[in-house]
Amino acid sequence: MVDAAPIRERRNRRASTPRHRAPGDAESFIRSFRALAEVAYAGAQVSATVIDLDNSRTLVAIDDRVGLPTASVGKVLLLIEVSARLTEGSLQPLTPLDKSSVERVGDSGLWQHMQARILPLHDVASLIGASSDNLATNVLLNEVGLEAVRKRAEQLGLSRTVLLDLVRDERGPDDAPQLSVGSTAELAWLFAALTRGQVIDSITSNRVLGWLSLNTDLSLVAGAFGLDPLAHRHGDHGLVLVNKTGTDTGVRAEAGVLRGPRAGVSYAVTLQFDDVDLAARLRVLDAMHTFGDDLLEYVY
Repeated sequence: MVDAAPIRERRNRRASTPRHRAPGDAESFIRSFRALAEVAYAGAQVSATVIDLDNSRTLVAIDDRVGLPTASVGKVLLLIEVSARLTEGSLQPLTPLDKSSVERVGDSGLWQHMQARILPLHDVASLIGASSDNLATNVLLNEVGLEAVRKRAEQLGLSRTVLLDLVRDERGPDDAPQLSVGSTAELAWLFAALTRGQVIDSITSNRVLGWLSLNTDLSLVAGAFGLDPLAHRHGDHGLVLVNKTGTDTGVRAEAGVLRGPRAGVSYAVTLQFDDVDLAARLRVLDAMHTFGDDLLEYVY
């Protein structure tokens, strides 16, 4: 049994009153409910879901069926389509992909800053998993097609979680208003299904998890877990995390799976808010960190 005292002490420093929980007690998330309610009262749209991976019990469900903008979280659907095609053999991991095949796009990612013009397909997918690479996303979308990604999502039973468009530096009136939308209920289910090897099959699922395990963005919910953003693929202090974040103006979203010595969870949380000033943004981030604190205490 892992000593959870240091975690509780950390939590107590941030909470007004100390509290304790029994394993599997959904009341462990009372601080998350309060923190998310505060940003909701301030005008944000909030959606959150937590599922216990061991018994499939839903621990948190806050407007979990509502479709909200999820920014780059929708790139998971692209990775699933690519992985499925690799499993089928219609794509090959060493297929060369040329970044000049699409228009340049900025913001997140490394490929735009690299000298290499051509990379193998598997490496392009790894760039998306590691840094949510926008250029790599558009190159892979150019290879498989947006419609195929949508059809795959529908086949998986996703009705409110969709990759709507390629990445654009600017969105015009004829473009989709968001990169992706999703419900936290579907996203939490999707990450649980990936963990169980149920998205297409275990080979396809594990390949997607491998790409996502490279993610270096631990700035949102996962910021509470104390992991090294650059090296956490194989676990640390009994914690194993696979996650995908999404960030846009007025949008912060994250979905993932977290396993610890006591339990495992799949989770998703999305907040859409009026990003008028830094204080408003920091309130949202604080709420997401509190949500992460509760996840950590539940699994540890």
